[in-house]
Amino acid sequence: MYPQALPMRILSNPGTFKRRSGSYSNDKPEVWFAAGSGSPNQKLSSSCVGRACGEMDTPPLSDSESESDESLVTDRELQDAFSRGLLKPGLNVVLEGPKKAVNDVNGLKQCLAEFKRDLEWVERLDVTLGPVPEIGGSEAPAPQNKDQKAVDPEDDFQREMSFYRQAQAAVLAVLPRLHQLKVPTKRPTDYFAEMAKSDLQMQKIRQKLQTKQAAMERSEKAKQLRALRKYGKKVQTEVLQKRQQEKAHMMNAIKKYQKGFSDKLDFLEGDQKPLAQRMKAGAKGQQMKKGPSAKRRYKNQKFGFGGKKKGSKWNTRESYDDVSSFRAKTAHGRGLKRPGKKGSNKRPGKRTREKMKNRTH
Repeated sequence: MYPQALPMRILSNPGTFKRRSGSYSNDKPEVWFAAGSGSPNQKLSSSCVGRACGEMDTPPLSDSESESDESLVTDRELQDAFSRGLLKPGLNVVLEGPKKAVNDVNGLKQCLAEFKRDLEWVERLDVTLGPVPEIGGSEAPAPQNKDQKAVDPEDDFQREMSFYRQAQAAVLAVLPRLHQLKVPTKRPTDYFAEMAKSDLQMQKIRQKLQTKQAAMERSEKAKQLRALRKYGKKVQTEVLQKRQQEKAHMMNAIKKYQKGFSDKLDFLEGDQKPLAQRMKAGAKGQQMKKGPSAKRRYKNQKFGFGGKKKGSKWNTRESYDDVSSFRAKTAHGRGLKRPGKKGSNKRPGKRTREKMKNRTH
């Protein structure tokens, strides 16, 4: 069976090529594969040699060979089109078909009917003008045909600028004429222009905006609920920890009472103060007990604590001049009145008693 899709050639001088093994038996031409999917330099059988020399018919081309030939043709066409500049994005050749002539009879008749109307200029508002002259005024307004030739239609900026100048010239020419005809050119202050979109479209837009706003509000509420749940869990854990601390504090107080270290039974009544305040008050009380007494603190404040002892009670110029501690009531050795029992009245003298007797008699 012949291998398919393998181009063959007949070698008239096989001595110039090498084989894998063996030698040439005769000077008969042999058939070798020059290229293909088979192994290189693959030799046909001896029975096929005679037919390959001229007696063998060429096998028909397969589908893959025909497709490859067509692809070669299409590739050449694409290359030719690319060299001529006919290719567009996508490697497709734009085929220019014949232009279709349009004969709009009804439209032409309608335009002719509008041309035949003899209306006033206010109803038509049509003007034929060239572009506005330059700012310097050196150039006079050119005719319309010359101006059209001067404008390059391929230059977008130049084309739009010509439109703008022509519209500006029309406005400058038409406004005074409208003022003469008493045609208003400005809107009143209380004028409400009609909206570009209909009420139905605006209602749809409003409904869409309200839907978005409601969705945002729901999202915010969900976020707040999640935050509250987290905060509630945090508070719950804090309450549980506080209860455990109070329970431990009460157990310690019970153990102290049982061992005789404390004679207070306040823990049975249930202290209403928070645990932190009770612990702070207890620590403060212990600190007060450990510290010096009130008398010692007063003397330390008055006479000082530590430092130089000698001469601490001596008078100085500053203490001599300082009269802020002087009290007139306590001066002259009278001192303060001490509370206590009042003394009994003294017995009057002899002479006083005699006078008192004489008065009674």
